[in-house]
Amino acid sequence: MIDPFSPEQGGRDPLNGIDAIRVTGRREADALESPLGTSVSQAAAPARSRFQAPQGATRLLLVEDDRLLSDALSRMLEMAGFTVYVTGYGEDALDLARAYRFDVVVLDLTLPDVAGTQVLQQLHQMRPDTPVIILSGEGGLESKIENFLEGADDYITKPFHRDELLARIHAVLRRARAAAPQEVTFGPLALDLVAHRASVGGIQVPLTGKEYACLEFLATRRGMTVTKEMFLAHLYGGQDEPEMKIIDVFICKLRRKLSEAGAPPVVETVWGRGYTIANEG
Repeated sequence: MIDPFSPEQGGRDPLNGIDAIRVTGRREADALESPLGTSVSQAAAPARSRFQAPQGATRLLLVEDDRLLSDALSRMLEMAGFTVYVTGYGEDALDLARAYRFDVVVLDLTLPDVAGTQVLQQLHQMRPDTPVIILSGEGGLESKIENFLEGADDYITKPFHRDELLARIHAVLRRARAAAPQEVTFGPLALDLVAHRASVGGIQVPLTGKEYACLEFLATRRGMTVTKEMFLAHLYGGQDEPEMKIIDVFICKLRRKLSEAGAPPVVETVWGRGYTIANEG
């Protein structure tokens, strides 16, 4: 069995240095662990890094079609405290970005279905506030400039050292969080995105965790129709998902509590599709 962290293994060296990960091979389609290609590696991991993710769930999307490299990177990132979602396909990455709100995306440019730069363009349009770090074997100036102009926040050329990747991830997270809004308001209704609380006229609304998560999920996607499938993926992450009608129950209770607290009716039904909060308001 190939140990991706063993210095005795042959082949190219995608992560350079003493702690480099040596891997070969590419991700096969049947290696994806769900229709969207999400997975969290359970394999043995390297020694814990000095770079640790900020407290709280920090979601990272890794888009890399080299299977052994992505497995090794996901183990390393999990040891650093990140919640890692992995796919080797550009279309799956875009589906995941629609369903989840990621703190950072690490994107390889060479993918089997869609060019990485095209994925970057759509990610930037869909989630302009989500930082994207490019991984590429192409170190030319033209490629770097093109991807920075398309919205990349950083660009790392292979081979690279794992601590450099972690340091760069932390750097873009610091910049993104410094610029991120801490509150979303709809008239008297305010969402504290740091404390994860909703209030009307300064008085906290007694929402359950799932009810608040539904409200924040909609509020941070103002003007976008959120399907029930997207709600389920966000709330349960593909683990032990209940029936889809549970979303209608959460929304019904959420609307009732907001109305009783004096909030305007911000959550709208898009018949046959899902729910939305309009851009106005």
